Amino acid sequence: MKADFYKGNRDKLYDMLPEGSIVAIFSGKDILKTNDEYYPFFADRNFVYLTGLECKEGVLLAAKDGSGKVDERLYILPPDLIAERWTGVRVKPAEAEAVSGATDIRSTELFWQDFRKLAMSGNYGRLYLDLFKINDKEIDRPAHEFLGRVQKNLPYFLICSADALLRKLRLFKQPCEIEALRKGEKITGEGILAMMKASKPGMAEYQYKAEFDRAIHEYAPYIYGFPPIISSGRNNFIIHNYAYDGTAHDGDLILNDVGVNWDHMITDVSRSWPCNGRYSDKQKLLYECALATSDYMFSIVKPGMKMAAVDQTIKEYNAKLLVDAGVLDDEANIRKYMWHGGAHHIGFDVHDVVETPDVIAPNMVFCIDVGIYHEEWGIGFRVEDNCLITEDGCENLSAGIPRRIEDIEAIMR
Repeated sequence: MKADFYKGNRDKLYDMLPEGSIVAIFSGKDILKTNDEYYPFFADRNFVYLTGLECKEGVLLAAKDGSGKVDERLYILPPDLIAERWTGVRVKPAEAEAVSGATDIRSTELFWQDFRKLAMSGNYGRLYLDLFKINDKEIDRPAHEFLGRVQKNLPYFLICSADALLRKLRLFKQPCEIEALRKGEKITGEGILAMMKASKPGMAEYQYKAEFDRAIHEYAPYIYGFPPIISSGRNNFIIHNYAYDGTAHDGDLILNDVGVNWDHMITDVSRSWPCNGRYSDKQKLLYECALATSDYMFSIVKPGMKMAAVDQTIKEYNAKLLVDAGVLDDEANIRKYMWHGGAHHIGFDVHDVVETPDVIAPNMVFCIDVGIYHEEWGIGFRVEDNCLITEDGCENLSAGIPRRIEDIEAIMR
């Protein structure tokens, strides 16, 4: 992504702000793991969406006055030779400006006093913060800590949701985002192909992961979109298996749900294959039902379709196929064999933080995900692809990653 992309995102956000508003978006901070070790830092995605920077303790501060003029400042940690010796070089003002397109770059040491001056000017009555939490158990982030300080010292702001505005913006992907996804699909595919080609009975799940890691890390030092989900046999019934402690026995299906982060855009693809390279009759029967459901969805999804209908149609169509195949007695029993099937948006997050749309529109990107889990047969898997909505239909961005039985078996031979 170029600086114009991030500047454009900020300008769109500012256009949505009423006059007399301040917005502050925080990048996040280190979280202590144990003793003097911290968890790997992961910058807030809204901050990255607006600046392109992955630096810790950064802040984007912008104030829109009564005339509509916007004053924006970007705060980064100041140089610290000792800290940088231990944990790496901090982003410098020139680099921050080149990446983000912001021109007023300041030290985080000035943030509170600058904010206080704006607050005390009497020109601003609304403060926009990203305070979103999945649930009350989630830890407070810098925005929550900042809110507490504001309410204690400057308790006259109307607090508003920046998250709600950014969800609207992130719903629609721009050309550079789609191009990054296309590159990410190719890299993801190379990782999946590496696992397919190495697959054999007796192989450990962590060895499959090692093949995936080797392939994708040819491109970047840390490129995970999310922790790879890789499982075999009975572990396939653990929807998010991160232990990698199982072993593939002859005839087991290998399930993987993987994706990479390329230029901040995250792919999410699932493929499943028999470790010995040959689908059994029962595996074929179920797999073809899932694949036919996926193919059907890519043939009907288009602008104007209800977003909620995507999930519902996947479940209903797959249930009908399973009934026709004699696997189910009736469609009412679908949940016995199908744990999930549906769609979630992708982008800067693998489950992208967007405003859930009523109807589908061009430049949305979400997953078509079909999963079948037949406990009695010991067969669990899913087929998941990334769907780009076009002007008159949709495109399977991950179609180049082998998904048909004959293609997968040929590669494994």
